[in-house]
Amino acid sequence: MTASSHSTVRQCDAVVVGAGIAGLYQMHRLRELGLSVQGIEAGTNVGGTWYWNRYPGARLDSQSELYQYWFSKELYESVPLSERFLAQPELEKWLQGVADKLDLKKSYQFSTRVEAAIFNDETGRWLVKTDQGDQIDCKYFVSCAGMLSAPMSNLFKGQETFKGKLFHTARWPKEEIDFSGKKVGVIGIGATGIQVIQSVAPLAGHLKVFVRTPQYTIRMNNPQYTEADRQKFHQEFETNKALVNTTFSGFQYDFENGSWHDATPEERQQVYEKLWSEGTLKLWLAAYFEVFVEQEANDDISEFVRNKLRARLNHDPELCDLLVPKDYGFATHRVPLENGYLEAFLRPNVTGVAVKENPIVEVVPEGIKLQDGTVHELDMLILATGFDAGTGALTRIDIRGRGGRKLADDWGRDIRTTMGLQVHGYPNLFTVGAPLAPSAALCNMTTCLQQQAGWIADAIAHLESKGLHTMEPSAEKEDEWVRHHDEIANATLLTKTDSWYMGSNIPGKPRRLLSYAGGVNVYKQACDEAKASGYPGFNLA
Repeated sequence: MTASSHSTVRQCDAVVVGAGIAGLYQMHRLRELGLSVQGIEAGTNVGGTWYWNRYPGARLDSQSELYQYWFSKELYESVPLSERFLAQPELEKWLQGVADKLDLKKSYQFSTRVEAAIFNDETGRWLVKTDQGDQIDCKYFVSCAGMLSAPMSNLFKGQETFKGKLFHTARWPKEEIDFSGKKVGVIGIGATGIQVIQSVAPLAGHLKVFVRTPQYTIRMNNPQYTEADRQKFHQEFETNKALVNTTFSGFQYDFENGSWHDATPEERQQVYEKLWSEGTLKLWLAAYFEVFVEQEANDDISEFVRNKLRARLNHDPELCDLLVPKDYGFATHRVPLENGYLEAFLRPNVTGVAVKENPIVEVVPEGIKLQDGTVHELDMLILATGFDAGTGALTRIDIRGRGGRKLADDWGRDIRTTMGLQVHGYPNLFTVGAPLAPSAALCNMTTCLQQQAGWIADAIAHLESKGLHTMEPSAEKEDEWVRHHDEIANATLLTKTDSWYMGSNIPGKPRRLLSYAGGVNVYKQACDEAKASGYPGFNLA
């Protein structure tokens, strides 16, 4: 389909939004069913996260041998993994190759955004409208737009007045940026900001980092892979394919150290040291389960990590006060991997500026103005200010379900889904990476995105084979899932901490843990049981 067909309404079986990891797999599965599928992608090409996030230092923090598609061993073996944590260019190239091998690009319309999707109560179909003037009539509307794809890019008064160059990490330009001799400012020290800071620090004339909430981080161990390593991964393909779906986090590791209570303090320290030295997310996601639910265990591991951070800051009291967390616990936020982030602050050309008590009030032509009137003059300003996570990709589209109800209004009151896959009141709207599923935050993304896209394809295949037209969770089914989700969430320490996990970075956003915290394995079992028993609680018509 091209943008020349503006005056007509096109028909197809399904519209898939997004051409990232989830969207490409969803497209592949739906085309395998023999359906006519139209893909819509805002970028100029495929890649999703790895198309948009091309900022300096953008890199995986999932091991590359596990951040893969599992539906084809041949496809898996065609990826020449160069290191444990691949950088953005290699990841974008990988997804380009997947799209080419499966001939998926012909099904996409690029440089196009979905502006509206309206359900027709009489026909039981969706009318999808794009910013190019296209109108597409479809039976199934499938969002693979991503859980972190709606950037918070216009946060500060006066951004448009800045005389220098302003960048948002989620919309980074394709051309190379020269930082040499420049006064550069970075706002945001989450996972993205950390990667930017450690990469730009050696390049800039002077780098100022505006610090509000310090982060627990883990030093990345990123070895180069040899041909022997790659052959080993190929041999382990079937084992790892099965394993990633049976663990708490969708990786190949799990909580294998027994109970925190059964270990002596010395034994716990040995576990922490071993996992810290691995330089992966294993310390976060596979030390002791009690870390997530019991304050005493969390305090214990938190102090271990704080000591590691203090040592890397040479125990500098000012830097430790600025960069070592003290008012929330390890594992209750997203835990970034990094490689030289803390050491960047030891450089003479890097300054950390505390803005929690003295916040940024506006961007002025010269730079950043703080509450006390201080102006930090800058040539470049980088916003690593995060996303409207989980919900933003969908609420920024005018999605209207039964009776004209608006998803943005519904989620503005209460963020609810059924297993993160469907929403009551929106028949045949299917979602990957939406709230109340592990893929919203607590999962090796390729594991959960494939699991969800596969479930959606199987559900649509079921409808097609039975000659059915719509699928929608009942209000009771959704209530049941939300209660289950909240019961698990409220038993953890995650809900006690303000973070984007809880929507706390968005003023007025309803407070609920965006990600299902019961484990990838438990979630997959619930999805598999729903499918095997004929989708009880879903109204099929």
